Amino acid sequence: MDSLYLILGSEGALADSALLKLTTQLKDENAELTTLSASEVIVGDIADALAPSLFSERRALVIKELQDLPEESRDEITRYLDNTDPTTTVIFIHKGGVKGKALLDAIKKAKATIIACEPLKKESEKQEFVRNLFLDLGRKASPAAVSALVNAVGGDLRELSAACSQIVSDAPAGTIDEAHVEKFHQGRIETTGFDVADIALDGNLAQALITLRSAIATGTDPVMITSALASAIRGLAKVSGANRNVKSFELAGSLAMAPWQIDKARRQLAGWTPKGLIAAVSAVAQADADVKGAASDPIYALEKAISEIATARNGRPISV
Repeated sequence: MDSLYLILGSEGALADSALLKLTTQLKDENAELTTLSASEVIVGDIADALAPSLFSERRALVIKELQDLPEESRDEITRYLDNTDPTTTVIFIHKGGVKGKALLDAIKKAKATIIACEPLKKESEKQEFVRNLFLDLGRKASPAAVSALVNAVGGDLRELSAACSQIVSDAPAGTIDEAHVEKFHQGRIETTGFDVADIALDGNLAQALITLRSAIATGTDPVMITSALASAIRGLAKVSGANRNVKSFELAGSLAMAPWQIDKARRQLAGWTPKGLIAAVSAVAQADADVKGAASDPIYALEKAISEIATARNGRPISV
C-alpha cells in the first residue's frame, strides 16, 4: 500500500467510498488508524500524529477537510512530506478548488496517489459507479439493470448508493436484473418509499400519512414502501448498538452501511428508545405480511404501521 493518498473532489459519495476501501485495507493490515478534522486541529496535533513510532508499528493518519486546515498547521505537513515514514500511510481528503492550493501542490509533488472524486456528469460514468457499487456489495448486475436504476433514481450518487443497498438486501441470490429494479422502483424517478420512511422515523405522523397517500397515488407499490420502512428501521437498530465515539467510516464495514447512512441513522435515533425500536420492528413485520396478502386493505395496513412507528419514536409505543 502506498504511503500517501489524496482523495480530491467535491463528490462526497465517491470520497466516502474511496476512504472506506482504503481504511478497510489498512485494518486488514492491522494498522493503527487516527483521524483528524483539519478544521478542528490545533498546532502540534498533526506533528504528534505523524511522529515516528517507537515500535515501528503500522500506522495510518486520515486528515479530513484539508481545505480548511489553519495556516499555522500547514508546515507540519510540508515538513513531513520532506521525510515520510515508510511505516505510516497518510490519507488527505480535500474537496477541491483553490483553497489550500499550495499545500495541495506540495502533496502532489510528493507523489501522492490521487483519487479523483469529482461529480459524475456522463451517463456512462454513473452506470460504472452503480456497477462497481453492486460488486462492492458482493453482487453482479446486468447492464440492463444498471441502466434502469440510473434512469429511475437519477444522478444523485448517495441515492444510487441507498438504492443499490436496498436492492441487494431484498433481491434473491444471483445476478441483479432489470426485473429487480422495476420491482423495487417501479420505473419512477423518486424513491418515495424512503421519503415516507424518513418522515415516519422522525415522528411526524401527519406529514408521513400525507407523503404515503401521495406515493400511493403516483403509483408506488405498497411492497416498496414496507421494504423502505424495514430497511430504515434495520439501519437504526444496527447503529443503536454501535459505539457513538467511533467514526462512521470506521463502522461502515462492520455494519454493512455507507458512512452517510450511519450519520443519518444517528441523527434519526434522537427520540427513540429500545422499546420503541422493538415496537417499530413489530409494526413493519405485520405491515409486510398484510401488504403481501394477509390483509384485504394494504393501504390501511400501511397507515396503521406508520402511525405505530411515529408514536413509538416519541417513546410511547402502542401495541400492534
